[in-house]
Amino acid sequence: MDLHDLIDQLPDGAVVTDPDLLASYRQDWARDPDAGTPLAVVRATGADDVAATLRWAHERRIPVVPRGAGSGLSGGATAVDGGIVLSTERMRAITIDPVTRTAVVQPGLLNAEVKRAVAEHGLWYPPDPSSFEICSIGGNAATNAGGLCCVKYGVTTDYVLGMEVVLADGTALRLGGPRLKDSAGLSLTKLFVGSEGTLGVITELTLRLLPAQPPQSTVVATFATLSAAVDAILAITGELRPSMLEFMDSVSINAVEDELRMGLDRDAAALLVARSDAPGEFARREAEIMVAACEKAGAAEVFHTEDPEEGEAFTAARRFAIPAVEKLGTLLLEDVGVPLPRLGDLVSGVAEIARRNDVTVSVIAHAGDGNTHPLIVHDPDDAAMTERAHRAFGEIMDLAIALGGTITGEHGVGRLKKAWLPDQLGADVMALTHRIKDALDPHGILNPGAIL
Repeated sequence: MDLHDLIDQLPDGAVVTDPDLLASYRQDWARDPDAGTPLAVVRATGADDVAATLRWAHERRIPVVPRGAGSGLSGGATAVDGGIVLSTERMRAITIDPVTRTAVVQPGLLNAEVKRAVAEHGLWYPPDPSSFEICSIGGNAATNAGGLCCVKYGVTTDYVLGMEVVLADGTALRLGGPRLKDSAGLSLTKLFVGSEGTLGVITELTLRLLPAQPPQSTVVATFATLSAAVDAILAITGELRPSMLEFMDSVSINAVEDELRMGLDRDAAALLVARSDAPGEFARREAEIMVAACEKAGAAEVFHTEDPEEGEAFTAARRFAIPAVEKLGTLLLEDVGVPLPRLGDLVSGVAEIARRNDVTVSVIAHAGDGNTHPLIVHDPDDAAMTERAHRAFGEIMDLAIALGGTITGEHGVGRLKKAWLPDQLGADVMALTHRIKDALDPHGILNPGAIL
């Protein structure tokens, strides 16, 4: 394929064809073994570059895989043979308006960079994936990312007021804007959030901001059994909405302790990290309620602190859980979610699936909203173990669906989970999804193989 027409339309160096560089853009963090080799990588510097690339690809029926920071966990940025990987990593502008409490950002900024920039104005952008230091804000929007504080503050879509998005044929649209209320027309902005690059490429986001988060009170509790921890979770969420309620199992506790050496209880079956950011004395009251719930559920130990550094240390331990467990072997990562009353059934069911398939499955969770992350550990050089791991992967998603849950709470469907999507959504919803995809991308060039 002759790339000269594309190269001529873009800034110098925007089109990358060096084989070694192409190899680094083939996979995201999901490490999809079926990743293809792209024809080229386009590192766009602005919406005009994105539009030019899509017009060129649309005319030639060349597939285009949008890519942010490459930190995705579902294979949503897996390269396609002979296609274009369209990277937004160089699109990094940000403008903040403290009066309207909004920020206009380009997709290449990291989540942490957005947080730091708005904090300088006394503001806060709440969505906080555990990977917030390495994941891009555009990727967050593409997957409707969540995070640790979502139990109280919601996910990415709750903070997207508007966007600029480029369609498959290169048409650029502006949707929404810096208005806290806007009921004009269909809710198209929401359509593109979570669409994983299959309907358009997001080139700009208008984000809603909040005043800076108040100081937090932290409760940490350990439990001798998983069921006791689940009882505590349900008791807490039945009384209040904490600003964080996180769960770690024995495998993740020990993996984190191996790396951080912070004195975590290696004998515990589960650990909860709960926080309250209620104003003034209300935070202490909420912490007392959470302590009492943990003690009533039979916690082995309960620790309460209002010291920000101590509280943040336990939060950092939870954020480090996935990298720590990954040191035990190659991971198949899931993010299935269930209604809170079924959380115990999911946790016990995952343990049974791990036993039946003879694989290690560590469970960490945003427990306050029922979104769990089973981490299946396996050795890719052991064919039998790998087969058992993949069987467990599917069985866990089947279990979540059977419990009235979802195959993804925040990581997206990508390529790794799409086989289970029809079981969750049903034939009619899948048919409607195909109709929307066909209307916006009639030649199917945008992220083919993802979701559908």
